[in-house]
Amino acid sequence: MKRMPFDPQGRLIPGSISARLSVPAGIQSPPYVGMQAPPPYLGDNTYTEDEVEKIRDAGRIASRAIDAASAAIRPGVTTDELDRIAHQYVVDHGAYPSTFGYRGYPKSSCTSVNEVICHGIPDDTALREGDIVNIDVTAYLDGYHGDLNRTFRVGEVSEEAELLIQRTEEALRRGIKAVAPGREVNVIGRAIETYAKRFGYGVVRDFTGHGVGAAFHTGLIIPHYDSAPRFNDMIVPGMVFTIEPMLTLGTHEWDMWEDDWTVVTRDRSLTAQFEHTLVVRESGVEILTLSD
Repeated sequence: MKRMPFDPQGRLIPGSISARLSVPAGIQSPPYVGMQAPPPYLGDNTYTEDEVEKIRDAGRIASRAIDAASAAIRPGVTTDELDRIAHQYVVDHGAYPSTFGYRGYPKSSCTSVNEVICHGIPDDTALREGDIVNIDVTAYLDGYHGDLNRTFRVGEVSEEAELLIQRTEEALRRGIKAVAPGREVNVIGRAIETYAKRFGYGVVRDFTGHGVGAAFHTGLIIPHYDSAPRFNDMIVPGMVFTIEPMLTLGTHEWDMWEDDWTVVTRDRSLTAQFEHTLVVRESGVEILTLSD
């Protein structure tokens, strides 16, 4: 019997988390696995062409893992099953699922349903017609991470949910278009927030894009709101980072579940997210987390 995932007020509630999956012994794991926190990252956020290709290889596996998991989305499927599919795809292609063991995280993906902003832990929650679910996968291959996420519909969704999904994806596109050498990273958030405000959406501030590559999170912060003059790192060619706007139908404020991972909108309004890892070029950017 699959668990009903909502309380009487229609809000998502924590489910039961299954036993951890396994990673074949021959697959290289990130250095933080088995540690309480990752070791400090001492590099910068720029990469050689050979390193960019390794990030792209990892990103392609992560993207195709999301393709595989999303093909199973339907009413009645559990988020745990989506995680199992993503996990299997990643390890079958010789990569390590980066979230698995990161600061103790127990699963190989994040599955964030409805009011969950980010970091939802896959469990026995059975998706319902009209839900939306974000799948976030990062793959680690040959010493480098590729990170992305997408939001999906479960069957037919409401008009406001459909528009939120479409507009959040467009917000990502606008953030990407704002990237250019010589600009500060805060211009990315300005482009995203300016667009989101047209529809009265909340723009989550405390969870951001980040530097990624040799480390899962390098310390570089990419805001999704107009943070100027804060977060003024200069964009330069060869820089690699994620952009991953989280928009809501209500407040940008959030609460954390007792699991210390699952982040939900404080007013329990619907939220959507899209993410890509990209590399800065002399003119514009190149996305590194595509399936093809």
